[in-house]
Amino acid sequence: MLLCHEQRQIDVAFKTNGHGNHTPNDFQELPSTESSVPAHPLGIKPLGNQYFFNGTNARKSLGTLQPLPDEMLTQLFEFLDKRTLRLLGYTCRFLFAHCVSDDLWKSIFLESELAREPSFQWQGSWRATVLGFSRERQTKIDCSNVFSDVLHRPFVCSYISLRQFTSNIPPVNEINRFEDLSYEEFADKWSSKPFILTKCIQAWPAYRTWSLDTLLKMYSDVIFRAEAVDWSFSTYYQYMFDNRDESPLYLFDKKFAEKMKIEVGKGDGMAYWKPDCFGPDLFEILGAERPAHRWLIVGPERSGSTFHKDPNATSAWNAVLQGAKYWIMFPPSASVPGVYVSKDNSEVTSPLSIAEWLLEFHAEARLLPECREGICRAGEILHVPSGWWHLVVNLESGIALTQNFVPKSHISDVLSFLRDRPEQVSGFEKDVTDPCGLFIDRLKEQYPGLLEDGLKQLAAKQTQKKRRWDDAVGYNDTEDQPQKKSSGFSFGFALGDEEGDEEDEMI
Repeated sequence: MLLCHEQRQIDVAFKTNGHGNHTPNDFQELPSTESSVPAHPLGIKPLGNQYFFNGTNARKSLGTLQPLPDEMLTQLFEFLDKRTLRLLGYTCRFLFAHCVSDDLWKSIFLESELAREPSFQWQGSWRATVLGFSRERQTKIDCSNVFSDVLHRPFVCSYISLRQFTSNIPPVNEINRFEDLSYEEFADKWSSKPFILTKCIQAWPAYRTWSLDTLLKMYSDVIFRAEAVDWSFSTYYQYMFDNRDESPLYLFDKKFAEKMKIEVGKGDGMAYWKPDCFGPDLFEILGAERPAHRWLIVGPERSGSTFHKDPNATSAWNAVLQGAKYWIMFPPSASVPGVYVSKDNSEVTSPLSIAEWLLEFHAEARLLPECREGICRAGEILHVPSGWWHLVVNLESGIALTQNFVPKSHISDVLSFLRDRPEQVSGFEKDVTDPCGLFIDRLKEQYPGLLEDGLKQLAAKQTQKKRRWDDAVGYNDTEDQPQKKSSGFSFGFALGDEEGDEEDEMI
């Protein structure tokens, strides 16, 4: 588990009593001028504060549980039901601090009958919602003698100021911004680079008329997918504006058009359409068999997606209708600080929350020459090239529309992914058993010349990769028989264009 450096910055502030000693009442949180993190509502403090505390440490009341570290206690409590967890919390202050942790109660909620209810009264926290407690009934016990990074870390992460990470973007990192692009410009220069268009979606009816309030008014009872739950928009709206989750739930629905009964495309009565600059979307030839490709995104401040690549080697655009989003991006070959990819690129390990990554790795990442950053505001649209790593976080509550697509210039990337990584292909219905074969067959019918070009590009990349491999391991194929080079030991693999794991439905 990562320890936020913010906790180290906010460790303790103290005064002396005139004799060089520190009194318990003198200890308090020292909020960062950047993050303005308040004191914990229960008084819980970071672990380091215990070394300056003269009172009785609440941990001494744990009895036989005292030898167990906080991480183990948290894992142990995950097996408890709501009644046991609640009662255990009333045995001592330290266990109360642990047993009111909303991460535990979120898990209980997701396993409860309430999780299957689309509409209910959100009470401001997972614990209060599960127990049906109004704010007046929610117990607050002084836990100022509880010291735990495990308990304090999520609180700090839920209050950090995003401005300290999203302001003062170095000019060399800035994502390029244009009013608009032609398809020729996109295909010739920009299909493999991120950019933001500032005057591209203003004609969309959705941009002119959609807001969180209008969606609430028009679609209050419509059920949308928000990560692991299916909630009515009215319930999600309550949650949006009344939670302190470290990683707030993100409404991310792929069937929104059908649920909202809207039409997509140019013409009268259409809600929005794909921008012209991106040209033909080759996955359109799959018709009803194409994988999931468009989503409505709604989320509060701090919600978003940790580092990932888009599914099936597709490119994407993300249009902000309300709010603002911060993006930080890296090309496919980059090694992103804090992000670890398995050897077969099938698994990606990174900090559990966006806040953790920002606190621990943002400064390091910003110094890399490949780093690209930008803020996409309401009325703007961002292009995510195929294979690019990206993290996105909402700077304020808002609405966005996104769509994945396959431009002509990236046909070889998609063919390679569908053919070589069938276990990572996602978004297709279960009856599509051979996505690669389906795509190739449709290309043969409608774009035979383009398919031929794509296969040639794919073959050329494989040949180039083989040559780079031979150079790396020291073989020379120019003779009748390969001969090992006699030069000194060299270990310089250059296979950085390998694709990584593809996250499904996370933009």
